[in-house]
Amino acid sequence: MGISRLGFIAGLIWFMAMDWQGLCMAQSNVHHYNFVLQNAQFTRLCETKTMLTVNGSFPGPTIHARRGDTIYVNVHNEGDYGSWFKGDVKAVIDDALATGGGPAISNSLTINGQPGDLYPCSEENTYRLKVNSGRTYLLRVINAVMNEEQFFGIAGHSLTVVGQDAAYIKPITTNYIMITPGQTMDILVTANQPRSYYYIASQSFADGAGIAFDETTTTAIFQYNGNYSRPSAIPLPVLPVFNDTAAAENYTSRVRGLASRDHPVNVPQTINRRLYIAIALNFLPCTEATCINSTRLAASMNNVSFAAKPIDILQAYYRSINGVFDADFPREPQKYFNFTGNMTSINVATARGTKVTMLNYGEAVEIVFQGTNLLAEMNHPIHLHGFSFYLVGHGKGNFNNETDPKSYNLIDPPEINTVALPRSGWAAIRFVANNPGVWFIHCHLEKHSSWGMDTVLIVRNGRTRAQSMRPPPATLPSCS
Repeated sequence: MGISRLGFIAGLIWFMAMDWQGLCMAQSNVHHYNFVLQNAQFTRLCETKTMLTVNGSFPGPTIHARRGDTIYVNVHNEGDYGSWFKGDVKAVIDDALATGGGPAISNSLTINGQPGDLYPCSEENTYRLKVNSGRTYLLRVINAVMNEEQFFGIAGHSLTVVGQDAAYIKPITTNYIMITPGQTMDILVTANQPRSYYYIASQSFADGAGIAFDETTTTAIFQYNGNYSRPSAIPLPVLPVFNDTAAAENYTSRVRGLASRDHPVNVPQTINRRLYIAIALNFLPCTEATCINSTRLAASMNNVSFAAKPIDILQAYYRSINGVFDADFPREPQKYFNFTGNMTSINVATARGTKVTMLNYGEAVEIVFQGTNLLAEMNHPIHLHGFSFYLVGHGKGNFNNETDPKSYNLIDPPEINTVALPRSGWAAIRFVANNPGVWFIHCHLEKHSSWGMDTVLIVRNGRTRAQSMRPPPATLPSCS
């Protein structure tokens, strides 16, 4: 069984390809890996620079394992912080925060670390997924793009999506997927076309009017093994245009949980805690000398723009350190208006704060995320750490708490950890708070998260040791 991987540079679509017919059950094994982090010279996009590599390569080595295996990884750090962008990744974000503007657009997208044939100085190293005619392959696709959702497809080949965020779904046959940053998808592809080369391609989905984004297309090659002449022109998949909201929603609306005997759906039916969270882009005052205007771009949840503190919330909570956070995150928007209507008369300012929501262990939680049209109407990928949740409903316009719950899917909702909040719409999720700890909720567009589109859930310990947070290791440094 051969395993390969794919990825993106503005983020990456990491790609694992497995010969589906070759998968079989085996007894558990023990695997040992030694990873050495080193700086190395790499050339990408016609420019050579130093970047951090693992065992001399980027992406690093593949870990091969099956469920039940034990893996030991020894990591030796012999390098300094490095980046593969023409600029430094952290500096891109820091510069944007200093000026109050948006971050620089990425230099390219990549598939498994390679930009592809359509970029300068890149054709020689384009990633190739070599396949045998008649075989079916399992692709595990991860969108690690920092600031763009992605359309993805393979020329001439249908995709059968069978899993999302590590949970099975009812199979979807499609020519493309829309995958948000943070999402993972399991896709079956059969090599059933004439032996040749076919482009695997991905490009941004960006439906926010006036929002700058990476407009390039990254490619890899779906290459059949055998004797034949390379085509003079490699076909590209037909992907939706960058702002095709209908195409994105047409795909995401088809996702349903498998809901089988072996993979049941356990949606909470009785809810103990409800949150209604309005998502917005905003402005904050910008008074530093580095500011380009008197205001800076910001983002918020329920009009609170999250402010990170030098001491993290996890340590502050478990060590009872005062002054780090407030346990009064609003359960609903502090001001109601037509969230998806005309914003001309609405104040786009927000306030900063470090506010959390406290949950008791075992509470059944429903959160409705409400998109708004403040500054820009757009899709937002919302991610929750620590849990998978059921997406029980979504729709356009403003959520109606009397009529919309009647249309909830409580039979076969997908169990996911990142939801694509539709442009000018809402999405409802449910889960049981059975994982004690401090858990981040955030938009998975890095710029929005850095602007404050975040909040925190703290799940209190339960009654037993198994329902409680493990104590920190003795070697954990103190907050001082």
